Amino acid sequence: MKKLTINIPDSLELDENDLTLLLATQLYEKSKLSLGQAAELAGMSKRVFAELLGRFGVSLFNYPAKNLPSDFKNA
Repeated sequence: MKKLTINIPDSLELDENDLTLLLATQLYEKSKLSLGQAAELAGMSKRVFAELLGRFGVSLFNYPAKNLPSDFKNA
């Protein structure tokens, strides 16, 4: 996995975990990561990550059907 360092304004008051979860959620919503990949990036199980998607207004089912076979294979 790549490591990325970014500078954010102090006024955002985000810690590393919050920012990582936000990034994982957005990448999942944009179909850049599968549910499992996004959960791994966020450092949690798929179930916990799926439950937290609603907190960010992201649907669990906002995922292209063409990617389902690879998700089943990797489950």
